Amino acid sequence: MKGSLKAIVVAATLAAPIITFAQTATPLTRTQVQAQLRALRSVGYDPANVSNNYPADIQAAEAKLADRQAASSMGSDVGGSSASGYRPPVSRLKSESTYSH
Repeated sequence: MKGSLKAIVVAATLAAPIITFAQTATPLTRTQVQAQLRALRSVGYDPANVSNNYPADIQAAEAKLADRQAASSMGSDVGGSSASGYRPPVSRLKSESTYSH
């Protein structure tokens, strides 16, 4: 009896870390997966192409995509502007029947 209880305690102790690390990341949505696939296709990856070097193909496409994204993020300033907190003036039309009392 004590031997089986020890075995259960030992098994539970060893299984606890495995259970805690089972699902740490949230799963991707269908839209996220489709966006990733479009991005990989934009650098030349074709999932329908049957080749013997599968991991190398997708890894090369991911590397190209990472290079493209790094290059585009280090580009020059495009001159965008932001008007945070700006509220445009409201024109008060006296001729409208809604505003006349």
